[in-house]
Amino acid sequence: MFELAWPWLLAALPLPLLVAWLMPRAPGWIATALHLPHTGLMLEQQADVSPVPRLRSALALLAWALLVFAAARPQWLGAPEDVPRSGRDLMLAVDTSGSMSIEDMQLGGMPAPRFAAIQAIATDFIKRRAGDRVGLILFGTRAYLLVPLTFDLKTVGKQLTDSTIGLAGRETAIGDALGLAVKRLKDRPQDQRVLVLLTDGVNTAGELDPRKAIDLAAANNLRVYTIGIGADALRVNSLFGSRIVNPSADLDEAMLKRMAEATGGRYFRARNSEELADVYRTIDQLEPVADTKQSLRPVDELYWMPLAAALGVSALAFLVPGWRLRSLVPARASA
Repeated sequence: MFELAWPWLLAALPLPLLVAWLMPRAPGWIATALHLPHTGLMLEQQADVSPVPRLRSALALLAWALLVFAAARPQWLGAPEDVPRSGRDLMLAVDTSGSMSIEDMQLGGMPAPRFAAIQAIATDFIKRRAGDRVGLILFGTRAYLLVPLTFDLKTVGKQLTDSTIGLAGRETAIGDALGLAVKRLKDRPQDQRVLVLLTDGVNTAGELDPRKAIDLAAANNLRVYTIGIGADALRVNSLFGSRIVNPSADLDEAMLKRMAEATGGRYFRARNSEELADVYRTIDQLEPVADTKQSLRPVDELYWMPLAAALGVSALAFLVPGWRLRSLVPARASA
Protein backbone atom coordinates (compact mmCIF):
# COMPACT_ATOMS: atom_id res chain seq x y z
CA MET A 1 0.00 0.00 0.00
CA PHE A 2 1.30 3.46 -0.94
CA GLU A 3 1.30 6.31 1.57
CA LEU A 4 3.12 9.52 2.52
CA ALA A 5 4.85 9.55 5.91
CA TRP A 6 4.70 13.37 6.17
CA PRO A 7 1.77 14.44 3.95
CA TRP A 8 1.55 17.86 5.66
CA LEU A 9 4.67 18.92 3.75
CA LEU A 10 2.59 19.07 0.57
CA ALA A 11 1.29 22.41 1.89
CA ALA A 12 4.59 23.88 0.66
CA LEU A 13 3.71 23.23 -3.01
CA PRO A 14 2.24 26.72 -3.73
CA LEU A 15 5.12 28.52 -1.97
CA PRO A 16 6.93 29.68 -5.18
CA LEU A 17 3.69 31.15 -6.57
CA LEU A 18 3.03 32.92 -3.28
CA VAL A 19 6.52 34.42 -3.24
CA ALA A 20 6.16 35.59 -6.85
CA TRP A 21 2.82 37.25 -6.03
CA LEU A 22 4.13 39.05 -2.94
CA MET A 23 7.39 40.35 -4.46
CA PRO A 24 7.27 43.80 -6.20
CA ARG A 25 7.17 43.71 -9.96
CA ALA A 26 10.15 44.97 -12.02
CA PRO A 27 9.56 48.21 -14.03
CA GLY A 28 8.62 47.69 -17.65
CA TRP A 29 10.88 48.49 -20.58
CA ILE A 30 10.71 51.93 -22.17
CA ALA A 31 8.89 51.57 -25.45
CA THR A 32 11.39 53.65 -27.40
CA ALA A 33 14.93 52.34 -27.15
CA LEU A 34 16.72 54.95 -29.34
CA HIS A 35 15.76 58.34 -30.90
CA LEU A 36 17.34 59.30 -34.18
CA PRO A 37 18.06 62.88 -35.24
CA HIS A 38 15.67 62.62 -38.16
CA THR A 39 12.17 63.40 -37.16
CA GLY A 40 9.87 60.43 -37.33
CA LEU A 41 12.58 57.78 -37.43
CA MET A 42 13.22 55.45 -34.50
CA LEU A 43 14.15 51.85 -33.64
CA GLU A 44 11.32 50.13 -31.83
CA GLN A 45 11.81 47.41 -29.27
CA GLN A 46 10.17 44.25 -30.49
CA ALA A 47 8.21 42.10 -28.09
CA ASP A 48 10.15 39.04 -26.96
CA VAL A 49 8.20 36.02 -28.07
CA SER A 50 10.81 33.41 -27.05
CA PRO A 51 9.29 30.30 -25.34
CA VAL A 52 12.54 29.63 -23.44
CA PRO A 53 11.76 31.67 -20.27
CA ARG A 54 8.38 30.01 -19.94
CA LEU A 55 9.93 26.57 -20.35
CA ARG A 56 12.49 27.33 -17.68
CA SER A 57 9.80 28.50 -15.31
CA ALA A 58 7.78 25.36 -15.92
CA LEU A 59 10.80 23.14 -15.29
CA ALA A 60 11.63 25.04 -12.08
CA LEU A 61 8.08 24.59 -10.79
CA LEU A 62 8.16 20.89 -11.67
CA ALA A 63 11.48 20.44 -9.84
CA TRP A 64 10.05 22.20 -6.78
CA ALA A 65 6.97 19.95 -6.80
CA LEU A 66 9.15 16.84 -7.01
CA LEU A 67 11.35 18.03 -4.13
CA VAL A 68 8.31 18.67 -1.93
CA PHE A 69 6.90 15.25 -2.83
CA ALA A 70 10.23 13.61 -1.92
CA ALA A 71 10.29 15.51 1.41
CA ALA A 72 6.82 14.08 2.20
CA ARG A 73 8.52 10.63 2.25
CA PRO A 74 6.52 8.41 -0.09
CA GLN A 75 6.54 4.80 1.15
CA TRP A 76 5.31 1.39 0.12
CA LEU A 77 3.94 -0.67 3.03
CA GLY A 78 4.13 -4.44 2.68
CA ALA A 79 1.72 -7.01 4.09
CA PRO A 80 1.70 -7.35 7.92
CA GLU A 81 4.09 -10.00 9.26
CA ASP A 82 3.96 -11.60 12.70
CA VAL A 83 7.10 -11.02 14.77
CA PRO A 84 7.97 -12.18 18.30
CA ARG A 85 7.48 -9.60 21.03
CA SER A 86 10.21 -11.10 23.15
CA GLY A 87 12.23 -14.29 23.32
CA ARG A 88 14.43 -16.28 25.65
CA ASP A 89 18.12 -17.00 25.50
CA LEU A 90 17.98 -20.76 25.82
CA MET A 91 21.12 -22.88 25.97
CA LEU A 92 21.08 -26.67 25.62
CA ALA A 93 23.88 -28.63 27.29
CA VAL A 94 23.98 -32.26 26.10
CA ASP A 95 26.12 -35.07 27.51
CA THR A 96 28.15 -36.91 24.84
CA SER A 97 30.14 -39.18 27.18
CA GLY A 98 30.70 -42.86 26.44
CA SER A 99 27.72 -44.03 28.52
CA MET A 100 25.35 -42.29 26.09
CA SER A 101 25.84 -45.29 23.78
CA ILE A 102 23.86 -47.60 26.11
CA GLU A 103 20.82 -48.91 24.23
CA ASP A 104 18.07 -48.56 26.81
CA MET A 105 15.84 -46.26 24.73
CA GLN A 106 13.51 -47.01 21.85
CA LEU A 107 12.83 -45.22 18.57
CA GLY A 108 10.12 -46.54 16.28
CA GLY A 109 9.74 -49.62 18.45
CA MET A 110 13.42 -50.56 18.08
CA PRO A 111 16.18 -50.37 20.72
CA ALA A 112 18.25 -47.20 20.35
CA PRO A 113 21.19 -45.56 22.16
CA ARG A 114 20.44 -42.77 24.57
CA PHE A 115 22.15 -40.19 22.40
CA ALA A 116 20.08 -41.17 19.34
CA ALA A 117 16.88 -40.63 21.32
CA ILE A 118 18.16 -37.23 22.46
CA GLN A 119 18.98 -36.23 18.90
CA ALA A 120 15.51 -37.14 17.65
CA ILE A 121 13.50 -35.64 20.51
CA ALA A 122 15.61 -32.58 21.33
CA THR A 123 15.73 -31.59 17.66
CA ASP A 124 11.93 -31.45 17.63
CA PHE A 125 12.06 -29.36 20.82
CA ILE A 126 14.44 -26.91 19.13
CA LYS A 127 12.08 -26.48 16.16
CA ARG A 128 9.30 -25.39 18.50
CA ARG A 129 11.37 -22.56 20.04
CA ALA A 130 10.54 -19.98 17.36
CA GLY A 131 11.38 -16.51 18.67
CA ASP A 132 14.07 -17.75 21.09
CA ARG A 133 17.82 -17.50 20.68
CA VAL A 134 19.07 -21.06 21.11
CA GLY A 135 22.64 -22.29 21.62
CA LEU A 136 24.21 -25.74 21.99
CA ILE A 137 26.90 -26.98 24.37
CA LEU A 138 28.32 -30.50 24.17
CA PHE A 139 30.20 -31.86 27.15
CA GLY A 140 32.18 -34.98 27.88
CA THR A 141 35.69 -34.80 29.27
CA ARG A 142 35.48 -31.09 28.41
CA ALA A 143 32.67 -28.70 27.59
CA TYR A 144 32.49 -27.06 24.17
CA LEU A 145 30.22 -24.38 22.75
CA LEU A 146 29.17 -25.97 19.48
CA VAL A 147 26.60 -23.30 18.45
CA PRO A 148 26.43 -19.81 20.02
CA LEU A 149 23.05 -18.22 20.72
CA THR A 150 21.21 -17.76 17.45
CA PHE A 151 17.75 -17.43 15.96
CA ASP A 152 18.75 -19.96 13.30
CA LEU A 153 17.04 -22.98 14.87
CA LYS A 154 17.62 -25.08 11.78
CA THR A 155 21.39 -24.82 12.22
CA VAL A 156 21.21 -25.71 15.92
CA GLY A 157 19.14 -28.81 15.17
CA LYS A 158 21.46 -29.89 12.37
CA GLN A 159 24.56 -29.52 14.53
CA LEU A 160 22.96 -31.68 17.21
CA THR A 161 21.96 -34.29 14.63
CA ASP A 162 25.48 -34.38 13.19
CA SER A 163 27.15 -34.76 16.61
CA THR A 164 28.50 -38.11 17.80
CA ILE A 165 29.16 -39.83 21.10
CA GLY A 166 32.63 -39.08 22.42
CA LEU A 167 32.93 -35.86 20.41
CA ALA A 168 33.83 -33.97 23.59
CA GLY A 169 35.49 -36.93 25.32
CA ARG A 170 34.31 -40.10 27.07
CA GLU A 171 33.98 -38.76 30.62
CA THR A 172 31.49 -36.26 32.12
CA ALA A 173 32.31 -32.64 33.00
CA ILE A 174 28.97 -31.38 34.31
CA GLY A 175 30.50 -28.50 36.29
CA ASP A 176 32.37 -27.19 33.25
CA ALA A 177 29.21 -27.37 31.12
CA LEU A 178 27.26 -25.31 33.65
CA GLY A 179 30.12 -22.81 34.02
CA LEU A 180 30.34 -22.37 30.23
CA ALA A 181 26.59 -21.74 30.04
CA VAL A 182 26.88 -19.06 32.74
CA LYS A 183 29.69 -17.39 30.82
CA ARG A 184 27.68 -17.29 27.59
CA LEU A 185 24.42 -16.11 29.17
CA LYS A 186 25.57 -13.68 31.85
CA ASP A 187 25.31 -10.63 29.58
CA ARG A 188 21.77 -11.47 28.45
CA PRO A 189 18.61 -10.05 30.12
CA GLN A 190 18.17 -11.65 33.55
CA ASP A 191 14.64 -12.93 33.06
CA GLN A 192 15.52 -14.64 29.76
CA ARG A 193 18.52 -16.80 30.76
CA VAL A 194 17.59 -20.50 30.57
CA LEU A 195 19.70 -23.66 30.48
CA VAL A 196 18.46 -27.19 29.79
CA LEU A 197 21.17 -29.64 30.90
CA LEU A 198 20.87 -33.36 30.09
CA THR A 199 23.16 -36.07 31.41
CA ASP A 200 23.15 -39.76 32.34
CA GLY A 201 25.96 -39.83 34.87
CA VAL A 202 27.99 -38.11 37.54
CA ASN A 203 30.67 -35.47 37.30
CA THR A 204 33.95 -37.30 36.60
CA ALA A 205 36.03 -34.69 34.78
CA GLY A 206 36.52 -30.97 34.29
CA GLU A 207 38.09 -28.13 36.25
CA LEU A 208 34.98 -26.59 37.83
CA ASP A 209 33.35 -28.36 40.76
CA PRO A 210 29.56 -28.73 40.20
CA ARG A 211 28.81 -27.17 43.61
CA LYS A 212 30.74 -24.01 42.72
CA ALA A 213 29.11 -24.00 39.29
CA ILE A 214 25.67 -24.12 40.95
CA ASP A 215 26.53 -21.12 43.13
CA LEU A 216 27.81 -19.28 40.06
CA ALA A 217 24.60 -20.00 38.13
CA ALA A 218 22.39 -18.87 41.01
CA ALA A 219 24.40 -15.65 41.43
CA ASN A 220 23.94 -14.86 37.73
CA ASN A 221 20.19 -15.57 37.70
CA LEU A 222 20.50 -18.51 35.32
CA ARG A 223 17.44 -20.75 35.46
CA VAL A 224 18.50 -24.39 35.00
CA TYR A 225 16.32 -27.34 34.03
CA THR A 226 18.12 -30.65 34.51
CA ILE A 227 17.25 -33.97 32.89
CA GLY A 228 18.54 -37.34 34.08
CA ILE A 229 18.26 -39.85 31.25
CA GLY A 230 18.52 -43.64 31.36
CA ALA A 231 16.40 -46.69 32.21
CA ASP A 232 16.25 -48.15 35.71
CA ALA A 233 16.41 -51.73 34.45
CA LEU A 234 17.97 -53.39 31.42
CA ARG A 235 18.24 -57.07 30.54
CA VAL A 236 21.73 -58.05 29.40
CA ASN A 237 23.08 -61.37 28.17
CA SER A 238 26.30 -62.93 29.40
CA LEU A 239 28.05 -66.31 29.51
CA PHE A 240 26.01 -67.14 32.59
CA GLY A 241 22.67 -66.24 31.01
CA SER A 242 20.63 -63.06 31.05
CA ARG A 243 20.29 -60.79 34.01
CA ILE A 244 18.72 -57.47 34.93
CA VAL A 245 21.04 -54.53 35.61
CA ASN A 246 20.52 -50.86 36.44
CA PRO A 247 22.17 -48.89 33.62
CA SER A 248 21.56 -45.63 35.48
CA ALA A 249 23.33 -46.60 38.69
CA ASP A 250 25.88 -43.80 38.20
CA LEU A 251 23.29 -41.05 37.66
CA ASP A 252 23.80 -38.34 40.29
CA GLU A 253 20.18 -37.35 40.81
CA ALA A 254 20.88 -35.53 44.06
CA MET A 255 23.27 -33.13 42.35
CA LEU A 256 20.90 -32.54 39.43
CA LYS A 257 18.01 -31.80 41.81
CA ARG A 258 20.17 -29.38 43.81
CA MET A 259 21.24 -27.64 40.62
CA ALA A 260 17.62 -27.12 39.52
CA GLU A 261 16.29 -26.07 42.92
CA ALA A 262 19.10 -23.57 43.58
CA THR A 263 18.49 -21.77 40.28
CA GLY A 264 14.69 -21.76 40.20
CA GLY A 265 14.45 -24.56 37.64
CA ARG A 266 13.20 -28.12 37.86
CA TYR A 267 14.63 -31.64 37.70
CA PHE A 268 13.17 -34.28 35.36
CA ARG A 269 13.75 -38.02 35.08
CA ALA A 270 13.52 -39.60 31.63
CA ARG A 271 13.64 -43.41 31.74
CA ASN A 272 12.50 -43.92 28.17
CA SER A 273 11.87 -42.01 24.96
CA GLU A 274 8.24 -41.24 25.84
CA GLU A 275 9.23 -39.69 29.15
CA LEU A 276 11.97 -37.68 27.46
CA ALA A 277 9.46 -36.27 24.96
CA ASP A 278 7.13 -35.42 27.87
CA VAL A 279 9.98 -33.61 29.61
CA TYR A 280 10.59 -31.30 26.65
CA ARG A 281 6.86 -30.64 26.28
CA THR A 282 6.73 -29.69 29.97
CA ILE A 283 9.65 -27.31 29.51
CA ASP A 284 7.74 -25.76 26.62
CA GLN A 285 4.91 -25.06 29.05
CA LEU A 286 7.18 -23.74 31.80
CA GLU A 287 9.09 -21.55 29.34
CA PRO A 288 6.49 -20.70 26.69
CA VAL A 289 7.71 -19.44 23.35
CA ALA A 290 7.42 -15.76 22.51
CA ASP A 291 4.04 -14.29 21.63
CA THR A 292 3.79 -13.85 17.85
CA LYS A 293 0.58 -11.79 17.84
CA GLN A 294 2.48 -8.54 17.33
CA SER A 295 2.73 -7.68 13.63
CA LEU A 296 5.14 -5.56 11.65
CA ARG A 297 4.69 -4.10 8.18
CA PRO A 298 7.89 -3.85 6.12
CA VAL A 299 8.45 -0.35 4.72
CA ASP A 300 10.23 0.51 1.47
CA GLU A 301 11.26 4.17 1.26
CA LEU A 302 10.55 5.65 -2.19
CA TYR A 303 11.69 9.26 -1.64
CA TRP A 304 14.76 8.71 -3.80
CA MET A 305 12.63 8.41 -6.94
CA PRO A 306 11.09 11.94 -6.92
CA LEU A 307 14.40 13.30 -5.58
CA ALA A 308 16.29 11.86 -8.54
CA ALA A 309 13.62 13.18 -10.90
CA ALA A 310 13.92 16.66 -9.35
CA LEU A 311 17.68 16.68 -9.89
CA GLY A 312 17.18 15.58 -13.49
CA VAL A 313 14.61 18.30 -14.18
CA SER A 314 16.89 20.92 -12.58
CA ALA A 315 19.77 19.85 -14.79
CA LEU A 316 17.52 20.05 -17.83
CA ALA A 317 16.50 23.60 -16.92
CA PHE A 318 20.14 24.72 -16.86
CA LEU A 319 20.75 23.14 -20.25
CA VAL A 320 17.94 25.13 -21.88
CA PRO A 321 19.48 28.06 -23.91
CA GLY A 322 19.27 31.54 -22.38
CA TRP A 323 17.25 34.44 -23.54
CA ARG A 324 17.30 34.82 -27.27
CA LEU A 325 18.86 38.01 -28.61
CA ARG A 326 16.26 40.63 -29.32
CA SER A 327 16.07 41.54 -32.91
CA LEU A 328 15.85 45.16 -33.88
CA VAL A 329 13.66 45.92 -36.88
CA PRO A 330 13.75 49.49 -38.33
CA ALA A 331 10.39 51.12 -38.25
CA ARG A 332 8.97 52.46 -41.43
CA ALA A 333 9.29 56.23 -41.74
CA SER A 334 6.20 58.06 -40.88
CA ALA A 335 4.63 60.10 -43.51
